[in-house]
Amino acid sequence: MNRIPVTSSNVASVGYDPVSMTLEVEFRSGGVYQYFDVPESVYQALVGASSVGQYLNANIKNIYRCSRM
Repeated sequence: MNRIPVTSSNVASVGYDPVSMTLEVEFRSGGVYQYFDVPESVYQALVGASSVGQYLNANIKNIYRCSRM
């Protein structure tokens, strides 16, 4: 999955596959996580958020099933 860089102190890049509705998040610490069944609107809001990390914590973490790669 292609990821795009984002401006964040915690998140390095994010990617999205609309077919499988999978969001991929690469953290600056090196970890990569996939979040499943994420609507594309949530991905678009994440990319457009003034704080990517805050949006991720409030609207994605602990809400969507995830797996570390």
